[in-house]
Amino acid sequence: MRLYAISVYLFLYIPIGVIAVFSFNSGRHASQFMGFSTKWYGKALSNPFVMDALETSLIAAFLTACLAASLGTMAAIALQGVSGWLRTLFDALIYIAVMIPGIVIGIATLIALVTVFGWVNPMLAALWPEGATPPQLNMGMGTLVAAHTMFTMALVIIIVRARIAGMDRSLLEASQDLFATPWGTFRQVTLPLIAPAILAGFLLSFTFSFDDFIIAFFVAGSETTLPIYIFSSIRRGVTPEINAIGTMVMAASLMLLVIAQMLLRRGVSKSG
Repeated sequence: MRLYAISVYLFLYIPIGVIAVFSFNSGRHASQFMGFSTKWYGKALSNPFVMDALETSLIAAFLTACLAASLGTMAAIALQGVSGWLRTLFDALIYIAVMIPGIVIGIATLIALVTVFGWVNPMLAALWPEGATPPQLNMGMGTLVAAHTMFTMALVIIIVRARIAGMDRSLLEASQDLFATPWGTFRQVTLPLIAPAILAGFLLSFTFSFDDFIIAFFVAGSETTLPIYIFSSIRRGVTPEINAIGTMVMAASLMLLVIAQMLLRRGVSKSG
């Protein structure tokens, strides 16, 4: 089993290591290592198209993480009061949202948005004053954030619900015995206990949104995220600059995932 586990990790991380090594290539070809150099990192960071795509990805990921963390937390708390077949139905819908392939979510979201825009835009045109240009709902940052929030919110619900299930119920009962209001119990007891899970869900939502390509490809419209830019550049050939961008993205994503895992373990140890 140990040999099997080592083989799996090597299979997963050797390609990532190769990309990281060749990002320091001084040559122009990604597959021929001509010497050690960090010039491609400087070139990537000075590329205005890369910076614009990075800014778009950061804004979309931050907005997605904020919405997913807040809405997912509220949904997780509300689901604690649901039982029976309705609870089973909600559980199935949450896990289905995580299990469905990204391309299915992207296509379904695209069709839904186009249909809604087809209904709403004529209504806006009819209600708008004559002679004035009515607003047009189109694909862009709003649709990108909405699609990512729909996907990542399910992750937050799962994480926060697991944290709530591991809470010491006697603390809530003691708060009620001391005549605390429901809001006071939530603010002083529940929220501090589930805060690590909320923050972990925030970081995971940020990471998934920042790294996503498939869903963003369908709903981003004229917006170009960093994964979309990388995909467009790869079609013209892989260069050390792409390796450098990929290495920086992977390093940032792994760092956020490690922080999220540390926060989850810290929350579990505190509750224990």
